[in-house]
Amino acid sequence: MNHMETMTRNLRSLLAAAVLGGTAVTAIAHGDVTPQAVDVSTLKALGEEWQAENPYRGDKEAIRVGDSAYNQNCARCHGLGAVSGGIAPDLRYLPIDAETDEYFIGRVRNGVTRNGAVYMPPFEGMLSQEAMWAIRAWLDTVHEE
Repeated sequence: MNHMETMTRNLRSLLAAAVLGGTAVTAIAHGDVTPQAVDVSTLKALGEEWQAENPYRGDKEAIRVGDSAYNQNCARCHGLGAVSGGIAPDLRYLPIDAETDEYFIGRVRNGVTRNGAVYMPPFEGMLSQEAMWAIRAWLDTVHEE
């Protein structure tokens, strides 16, 4: 599918959503994103074993990388600045703690499926552990209570 066909399909979906109250957007939003590569060469390598807690919390370089990675891979569904438009959870409200880190990384790695419907695709194998934790480090900077 070329760029013009994709734009036309997305426009039709948005128009259908206006008529159907948002149902069509929810149906197409999550399967229509191609993960973008994230350059993590400036970050400390984390190795093969998955971390349970964010090793990059407060790391300025990780936050910079995470900002870009979020915009390329997450903003389409979770919103610019992590401000959700209602399609996906508003990530500004994720608590900043080890328990939530574990929850976050599990969701990003494995995705979210309910009743056979994919709400969020799995990113393991698409994004590195470093990229995922950098995104989490950036999300901490936009956190709201």
